[in-house]
Amino acid sequence: MAETVLMRNFARADSHTLASYRAHGGYAAWDTARQMEPAALVDAVKASNLRGLGGAGFPTGTKWSFIPKNHTGPVYLVVNADEGEPGTFKDRYLLERDPHALVEGMLIAARAIRSAVGFVYIRGEYVEPWRRFSSAVREAYDAGLLGQGFDVVVHRGAGAYICGEETGLISSLEGKKGWPKVKPPFPAIKGAFGQPTIVNNVETLCCVPPIVERGAAWFAGLGTKTQGGTRMYSVSGRVARPGVYEAPVSVTLRQLIFEHAGGVSATGRLKAVVPGGGSAAILTADEVDVTMDVDGLKNAGTMIGSAGVIVMDESVSIPEALMVLARFYAHESCGQCTPCRESTGWIYKMLHRLVEGHGHKDDLDTILDVAKRGGGTTICAFYDGAIGPYISYIEKFRPEFEALIPRA
Repeated sequence: MAETVLMRNFARADSHTLASYRAHGGYAAWDTARQMEPAALVDAVKASNLRGLGGAGFPTGTKWSFIPKNHTGPVYLVVNADEGEPGTFKDRYLLERDPHALVEGMLIAARAIRSAVGFVYIRGEYVEPWRRFSSAVREAYDAGLLGQGFDVVVHRGAGAYICGEETGLISSLEGKKGWPKVKPPFPAIKGAFGQPTIVNNVETLCCVPPIVERGAAWFAGLGTKTQGGTRMYSVSGRVARPGVYEAPVSVTLRQLIFEHAGGVSATGRLKAVVPGGGSAAILTADEVDVTMDVDGLKNAGTMIGSAGVIVMDESVSIPEALMVLARFYAHESCGQCTPCRESTGWIYKMLHRLVEGHGHKDDLDTILDVAKRGGGTTICAFYDGAIGPYISYIEKFRPEFEALIPRA
C-alpha cells in the first residue's frame, strides 16, 4: 500500500482542530524550518521535485527562487484555493479536514520567500471549507503561531472560474475585475499590489511540511524522476466508488479507475476518461495505461492539470459531454480577449445545434479550424485549455458527432 502523505490525518473526526493536528506531529516541521535559512528551505523544496499541483505543474522550489534577491519592499504569498476546474474537489477536503497543514505550509513558504503577509483566496461557493480554514487561522493566532512576523488574510472569491488563473486571482484580490494580466512581468517580479508575489495551490503547500520533516530525498523517492511525492486525485463519473484518492504520481490511470475507484459502473465498459479536469484533452479506453504525472500525461497528448479524473462509460454521449463543457467555457470566459470571448460562445452554439439534431455538415471542421487558430493568441491559458477538449473530443470520437448531423 502506498504511503499516505496528504490525507494522513483525514480519518480522525477532529482532524481540523489545532489540538488534534499537534497531537499527531503538526507544526514540528515549522519548528525545524524556523532554524533553517530561507535559501536552505528553497533548496530543499527544489530537491524534493515538488511540482505545482494546481494545474501548470511548475517546479515549486524554482518558482520560489524567482523572488528578486535585492528586493527591500513587501513580498506576498498568495494561496490559490479557488478550485473551479470541472471535476476537481481535492482542495476542499484539505481545507475542511486538515486546514492546519495549509497554515503550516504557508508559514514555511513565507519564511523561504521572506514574506510577512499571506492571502488565501477561497472559492466563494466553498462555505464549509472557508469556515473550517478561518477557524484554523483563529486557532493559530491564539496559539501564537501567526502574528509573530507573518499574518494571514482569508479572502472569499465571487464565483468566477477565471480567478483560478493566478494573475486574474491577483486582480480580484486587489479589488479589481478578475481579468488576467499580460506576462511578463510574472507575479514573482510584480504581483499583488505591485510587489513580488508567489502564488501556490492549496495541495502544493500542504506537501511542504512533510518535505521539511522527513526530507527532500524521501519525498522525491515517492514519485518519478521529474516529479516527487504523491497527490490527490478527484475521481468522478461512471465509477463504483467516486471520491478523492491519494496515490504516488507514478500511478496509472487504469489503476486509479479499476483499483482505487472500484472500476466502471453503469454499463461496466469504459469509453473515455478526462484525466486532469475539464480542460484536459480526453483519452479513449485504449489510452489509460499512462502514468498520472505531469510528463506522463503530456507525452500522451493531454495534461494532469488539477488531477480531476472524469470517467465515462459507453452510455455517455460524447457530443453532449462536450456541449456541456463548451457551455461552461462560454459562460466563464472573462471576455477580455476577442478569440476567447467570441469563439467560446459560437462553438457552444454550434455544438448545441448539433446535439439538438440541427447541425450542418461543415460544423465539425469549422469548430476545429476556429479552435486551432485561436490557440496561443490570448492573454491567459483559458482558451488554450478550452481548445484541448474541443479538438480531442471531435477528433477521437468524430463518427459519434457525425451521426447527429441530418443527411441532406
